[in-house]
Amino acid sequence: MSRHYAGDCHDFSKNTGLVILATFLFIHGGLGQRVKVEPEVLSYPGQSVNLRCAFNDPSGIQLTQVTWIYEPILGERVNIAVYHPNFGAHFPDTLLKGRVAFTTNPPSLPNPSIVISDLKMSDEGKYICEFATYPSGNELGTTSLVMLAKPQNTATTVTAVAGTKLAVVARCQSANGRPEAQISWVTTANGNSSTVSKTGTDNMVTVSSEYSLVPTAADNGKDISCVVTQRTLAKPESFPMKLVVEYPPQVTIGGYDNNWYIGRTNVDLICQANGNPNPTHVTWRTLTGEMPDTVVIKENKLTVLKVDEVVNTTFICEVTNRLGVSKEQVTALVREPPTNPSNTGVVVGVVIGSLLVLLLVAALIAVLITRSRKQQQGYRGNGASDIKSRIFGGKKASKNGTGGGVVSGGSGGNNNGPIYVYNESSAHQGLGEKNNHHQPLTMGGRPEVSATTPTAQDILLSNELDEAERMKFDELEEEDERYDHFAGGAPILQLRPPQEPEDMIGGYLDDDMESQRDGSVISRTAVYV
Repeated sequence: MSRHYAGDCHDFSKNTGLVILATFLFIHGGLGQRVKVEPEVLSYPGQSVNLRCAFNDPSGIQLTQVTWIYEPILGERVNIAVYHPNFGAHFPDTLLKGRVAFTTNPPSLPNPSIVISDLKMSDEGKYICEFATYPSGNELGTTSLVMLAKPQNTATTVTAVAGTKLAVVARCQSANGRPEAQISWVTTANGNSSTVSKTGTDNMVTVSSEYSLVPTAADNGKDISCVVTQRTLAKPESFPMKLVVEYPPQVTIGGYDNNWYIGRTNVDLICQANGNPNPTHVTWRTLTGEMPDTVVIKENKLTVLKVDEVVNTTFICEVTNRLGVSKEQVTALVREPPTNPSNTGVVVGVVIGSLLVLLLVAALIAVLITRSRKQQQGYRGNGASDIKSRIFGGKKASKNGTGGGVVSGGSGGNNNGPIYVYNESSAHQGLGEKNNHHQPLTMGGRPEVSATTPTAQDILLSNELDEAERMKFDELEEEDERYDHFAGGAPILQLRPPQEPEDMIGGYLDDDMESQRDGSVISRTAVYV
C-alpha cells in the first residue's frame, strides 16, 4: 500500500509541474502574440531573405520605436536597423550594413519588416524584432535564419596491400555543406569507420570519413558504399564502390586426373593463377630441372604428347606479378597401361554364353530323361501283349487269310522273306541271344516267328516299304511315346532289299538260309546291328 501511495504522489507532483509549465508558456505566448514574426527562415548563400515583423492590435499602446537586433551563433548581439517616427531609419556599422534595409520607405512602425540581400553563411543566426512601447515597455519576437548549403559529396577507394596491418581502403567526403552532413558506410568487409568535421570561415562544414581494415586477398573486389545524408538533399546520396586490395599471385594446377598410364597421349596441365596486379609471367619447370622431350609448353598450358616413364616426375608452375612470385606443383604418377576393355567384354560374353548353353542343354536332357522314364513306365503298365500285337507286314498277312500274329510258311501265305519278332524281354541281350528268338514252326515246315513292330530306324532303312507303309510310319511317329521304349540300347533290325523272283527257292533266297549249330536255319538277309 505504501509503495503504491508513494507512486501516486510522485505522479501527482509530476502532473502538477506540467500544468504549471503549460500555464506559464500560455501566459508568455499570450503576451508575445502581439509581435508577430516567423520562427524560422531558410535561405542559401547569395540569395535574399525577407524577415517579417508586425505589432498586432496596438490600440491603447503607444509605439515609440522598433529595433532589429542580430545575434550570431558565436558572438554578441548587435543592432542592425533602427526606426523612429521622428528621427527616421538608421543602420549601424555592422557586417550587414549596406545589405539590410526596411521593406517600405518610409518604414511603417506597426510593420517594420526588413530584407537582407547577398546572404552569406556567416549571416546565420537569430534576428530579433523589438518594439519600445508605452506604457507596456519593450515587446519582441525572434526569427531564426538558417543558412543552407548543398555539399559537394565525393567517395573513392584507396588501394591497399594485403598484410597484417590496419589500412585505409575507402574515403568519403561531404564538403562545404550547411548544416553538417552525416556519413555512413555499407559493406560486407570487416572494418571500421572514422569521421571528422571542419567548419570554415563562412560557417560551411566539411565532413570527411575513412573506412579501415586489415586487408586480405579475399577483400579485393568486395562491395562498399558511402551514404551521405544532409538537409538540402531530397534523399540520401549513395556512392557504391569496390575495394582494391593488392596481393601476390595465388597459383593452382588443374588437369591432372591421376590416370596417366604408359602410352596415353595429349594430357594437359593448366596453371591457374590470380593476383592483383594481374600476373605477368608464367614459368614451367620440373623438380629435377630437366623437362621431358614429349612435353610442349604454351603460356600457362603444359601438354604431354605421349606418357612414358620419363614423365613420372614433379611439375612446378611459377607465377610472377609486381608484388612477388608464387608457385604450385603436382607429381605425376605413371601407371601401367590398362587392359583392353573390348577383349575383356568378349571373354565375359563368351563365358556367360557358354554357361547359358550348358544350362539349356542340362535342362533339355533333364526333360528328355523325365519323359523317357514316364514312357517306360507306361509300356510296363500295358504289358508285352500290346507290343507283340503290332506285326511288321501284318497287313499283307491278313490279305492271305492268316490274320493273326503267327505266320505259316505254307502255300496259303505270300511271305517272301522271314518275319522277325522283337521281345521286350530281350531288350538288353546280345546279338547271339537275339538269334535265339527265331524259333522254327512245325506247321508247314517253316520257322514260326513272333510278330512285333520295328523301330523307327528299321523303317527308314528298309527299301521294301511302299508308300502306304511310310504313311503308316508317319502316323506311328506321332505316337512316339509308345515306341521310345525301344530307343535305348536295343538292337536295330535292317532288311535287305528283295531279289529277283528267279533267285527265290521256296519263298527264300537260294543262298539266303544258313544252318546254325543248334539245328536251326536263319536267313542271311536279316542283319542285326
